[in-house]
Amino acid sequence: MHFSRRHAQRITPGGRARPRRGTFVSARAIPAFAAFAFFLTGAGHAEQAEKTAVPASELQAKMAYCENCHGVSARGFHGYYPIPRLAGQQPEYIKNQLQAFIEHRRTNNIMFNVAHVLSPAMLEALTDSFQKLNPKPLVSAAPKDLVAAGKKIYEEGLPATDVPPCASCHGPEAKGDGQFPRLAGQLSDYIVSKLKNWTKERGQDPSKPDASTIMQPIAHSLTEQQIKAVAAYLNDQE
Repeated sequence: MHFSRRHAQRITPGGRARPRRGTFVSARAIPAFAAFAFFLTGAGHAEQAEKTAVPASELQAKMAYCENCHGVSARGFHGYYPIPRLAGQQPEYIKNQLQAFIEHRRTNNIMFNVAHVLSPAMLEALTDSFQKLNPKPLVSAAPKDLVAAGKKIYEEGLPATDVPPCASCHGPEAKGDGQFPRLAGQLSDYIVSKLKNWTKERGQDPSKPDASTIMQPIAHSLTEQQIKAVAAYLNDQE
């Protein structure tokens, strides 16, 4: 009798025939093998997630550290230098600005020291936690009689001086979107300080512009009274 090599069998010392290695895999074994492979892959992803997750205790400690300056529930802090509200802020915006501090496109030595030591995992956890906070706005000393004028500028802009409506980027409720920051509930004195001193703190490296660049001509086109009006309106929002 003739056998081809493809079907050749090996004879064991006991006289039993055994298929050659590598010639056949049972169909019944495939589902079990696939399940085992899936288990290994899932275990690998879980292990990776565990390595990159930030322990709750570390996150709470870092949040408390930030609140030393940014106030309880990150709602901001009035002082000689007003410190901004981070509660409800867009994560992408915070990440962009922290990177700007690291690259000296924004000048603030304290924030440089804070930003450059944050791990990617901690940065993700922090920005997500800040966005979920929603305390009442910290009351500012902004004149309430300016709120109506500020609302008009925010919603309609100033066509005569080519100032677009603030709402076109920051949203109708001033809650921001992605790289455009939330302004609702922000300290009025912080907004006034930033808009009046825009080029002294932003855009220090023109070769690395970001979304903040769009604000430079707008800030320069607003009078101090208009800035105060917009700031009063925004602080009044929740």
